[in-house]
Amino acid sequence: MNTGAIRTLKPNVTQEEALRAFSAAGFSAFYWRIRSGPLCRIAEVYVQYFLFHVKHGSAPPRLFAMDAVDGSLDLFEFPRLPDYPDLLTCEGRNRLKAALSEEHAAELLREKALRVIFQQGFFKLRDPRLQISLVPCELYLPYWLAFYGRDGSVRCRVMDAVRRRMEGAKASAFFEQWLAA
Repeated sequence: MNTGAIRTLKPNVTQEEALRAFSAAGFSAFYWRIRSGPLCRIAEVYVQYFLFHVKHGSAPPRLFAMDAVDGSLDLFEFPRLPDYPDLLTCEGRNRLKAALSEEHAAELLREKALRVIFQQGFFKLRDPRLQISLVPCELYLPYWLAFYGRDGSVRCRVMDAVRRRMEGAKASAFFEQWLAA
C-alpha cells in the first residue's frame, strides 16, 4: 500500500450508498451473507488504469482504459479524455499501482478491444488491424470493497464506484489476490 496524492475519476457512489448496497435485502446480498458470513466492513480502493486511443479502419478513434495491474478487469470506454470536472486529487493508501508494462498492456488491450468491436457488429469491422496508442495520463478508478467473514475466513465483494454496479467473481478474485499479497 502506498501513500501520496493520486488522480482519480470522481466516484458516483458515496460510502453510505455503498454500505446500503452491500447490506441490502436483495437476493444477491443475502447470498453473500449466507455464503461468506456477515458484512464486516467496507473500504474504498483505487486501481491504476492506462488510457489508450484505439483506431480501426475509417471509424473514429475510441478511448479505452484498461487496468494497469494485470489487465483482467473490465474495460472502461470514455467519450472523451477525462478532464478537471471528472477528476479528483486525493490521498489514498488503498491503491493498486501498475504492474504491467505499457507494451504488454497494449497487447492485452488489442484482444479486448477486438472483442468489444465484434460484439457491436461483426460486419462493421472490415479490417481487424487496430492502431493503439497510449495516452500519457496517470489515472486511478475507484472501487468499493465489502468484506464478509466467518470462522476466520474473509471474502471480498466489489462495487465499481464509477459505473455503480456490483462486479463478479473475477473482480473479487483480483482484489482478494491483492489483499493476500
